[in-house]
Amino acid sequence: MEGAPGDRASLLDGALEFPYSCPMNPTTFVRRSVEEVQPWAETCGQIRPLLEEKDQAAAEVHHLEITDAKLHYHERTDEIYYVLEGAGRMQLDDAEIELRKDVTVYVPRGVKHRAWGNLKALVICIPRGVLSDVHEVADQTAR
Repeated sequence: MEGAPGDRASLLDGALEFPYSCPMNPTTFVRRSVEEVQPWAETCGQIRPLLEEKDQAAAEVHHLEITDAKLHYHERTDEIYYVLEGAGRMQLDDAEIELRKDVTVYVPRGVKHRAWGNLKALVICIPRGVLSDVHEVADQTAR
């Protein structure tokens, strides 16, 4: 049975706009492209929220352009960084690691961190609400 109203093929044929309430699922799905989101400066760099707190998803997903992030931590939020492009470094408490394309870094809540270089990264924040859970640390370690 192809193309019946409400079936998976007709829902995912690319003709839908977001948000769209799927009849098979009581939640709403969201589709956003990086180009559709206006960036702004945040602690980590230029941020484009692709999934944000108001979307009511289990996590937030941010596209970040990082050159020199401020040292900070989160009390309630874990972060997973996936480097899309570029290279740089990341400080995690007292450790320093290399970042480059296709590297993934898990940053648990409470870990002081910052990145620098010329990076584009996808950051997954669990649970949602990270933008109200940013705690900058005044005393940055010189590099």
